[in-house]
Amino acid sequence: MLKIAYSEVFRYSVPDKHRFPMQKYTMIPERLLSEGTITTENFFAPKRLTEDEILTTHTEDYWHKLKTQTLPRKEARPIGFEMTEALVDRGRHIAHATYECALYAQQYGVAMNVAGGTHHAFADHGEGFCVFNDVCIASNLLLNRGQAQKILIVDLDVHQGNGNASIMADEPRVFVFSMHGAKNYPFRKEISDLDIELDNNTGDAEYLQILRDTLPRLISDVAPDMIFYQSAVDVLATDKLGKLGLTQGGCKARDEYVLQQAKAANIPVAIVMGGGYSEDIEDVVEAHCNTFRVAQQLYFGEMVGSCAAH
Repeated sequence: MLKIAYSEVFRYSVPDKHRFPMQKYTMIPERLLSEGTITTENFFAPKRLTEDEILTTHTEDYWHKLKTQTLPRKEARPIGFEMTEALVDRGRHIAHATYECALYAQQYGVAMNVAGGTHHAFADHGEGFCVFNDVCIASNLLLNRGQAQKILIVDLDVHQGNGNASIMADEPRVFVFSMHGAKNYPFRKEISDLDIELDNNTGDAEYLQILRDTLPRLISDVAPDMIFYQSAVDVLATDKLGKLGLTQGGCKARDEYVLQQAKAANIPVAIVMGGGYSEDIEDVVEAHCNTFRVAQQLYFGEMVGSCAAH
């Protein structure tokens, strides 16, 4: 069964016209249920990170400021959300959800988080809508608990996973691959194990060819026993904060290719959503839903209907 992490805590209150489309966390599950791609049985409610789990990855100083709500305004501003206890609690649930998805993926081949992909969070600070780094925390928990020995992060967000690169810089058991827009946030990039920088307006054919030329070799060379896949949809040509040129079909083909490679190599894959900021929320939700449809069909063989009529 396709296990999907979902909780109402994922949707945080933001002002009208905020750049982050928080309503997607309600719309994605509703659409997948209404079209019959999944049922309520697919969902699980994640637990939240303990303090010890947070400290596998984040500094005591940063955690103390979050816990006591004493993060200075200049450190809170780059995160992009109002700093509250609810935001911290939300981050704890999202990050633990990604860890639980990894465990479910080991059981079923794939599992998905409706949220997650908070790859701009560093050990000692947050930025870019990211408080905790969910994939790095999940990776450290798996390694510390002997539940994985070698992890490959496949980050296909339009923005470089700078937090991933920084946190895992000295961890040889985690290979960070980021394929992103060259001329986009973050404007000062970190150094991942493999960075592929794309020109503005890179379209479907070129994007998919680069991916085909890269991913099989990476899987072979790294030989991971777990993959985290950041399946962000800010690669779309319609995205306000991205500068690439992918279509809905190209984005879906990307997801199919990544999951086909993981499945063929018999490597569990935990999928996190990452960003998506198209003007029309329909573009964001449809592209995210495609990722779920692809996973459901590829791993569990059930036909899914199109929801173009929605």
